[in-house]
Amino acid sequence: MGKLVSTIFVTLDGVYQAPGGPEEDSRGGFEHGGWSFPYADDDFGQFINEVFTRPGAFLLGRRTYDIFAAFWPKVTDPADPVASKLNGLPKYVASSTLTDPEWANTTVISGDLAKEVTALKERTDGELQVHGSGALVRSLLAHDLVDTFHVLTFPVVLGSGHRLFTEGSAPTAFRHTGARTTSKGVAIHSYDRVGRPEYGSFGDEYELSEDV
Repeated sequence: MGKLVSTIFVTLDGVYQAPGGPEEDSRGGFEHGGWSFPYADDDFGQFINEVFTRPGAFLLGRRTYDIFAAFWPKVTDPADPVASKLNGLPKYVASSTLTDPEWANTTVISGDLAKEVTALKERTDGELQVHGSGALVRSLLAHDLVDTFHVLTFPVVLGSGHRLFTEGSAPTAFRHTGARTTSKGVAIHSYDRVGRPEYGSFGDEYELSEDV
């Protein structure tokens, strides 16, 4: 059974919209597209290349799928570690509107998300990777389907845009499993999902210490 692994780019204020280019996603009049570009460096590239050594298949939201499908099929160098995997491995896109995908090896899933993704995990060798696809990631977390979460936080605040975690996101606890910082200040943190959050009170600890 494969692991479902999410890799996502966010700003310091939690925006995930249009990291890769000005025209990538202008919903809501968003004018900051391409905000991740100035922070690309060898450290960033090394991490991404490492991620792409492990997929068995990809699961994408419709918007991220369209962005990828417009670019990656044009990259035909078999030595490219990202393009070779994206073009060659199975891709599943969660969409109720896409009916005839042109990108090779693409399957549309439009039924019960939890049921279909659970089945995908069971038959995937390696990682079932989700890139971007913030709305899909929130749904997957709500169904306890994300196993590992790579969050790349870029040192920039935008003040507007679609945020990864919004009001009503599923309460979820994680275990921190790794961290590194690139030369340009991108903080890369990895987490494994462990379940629901636990709660307590520092006031209780203070009262206990006073009694000792």
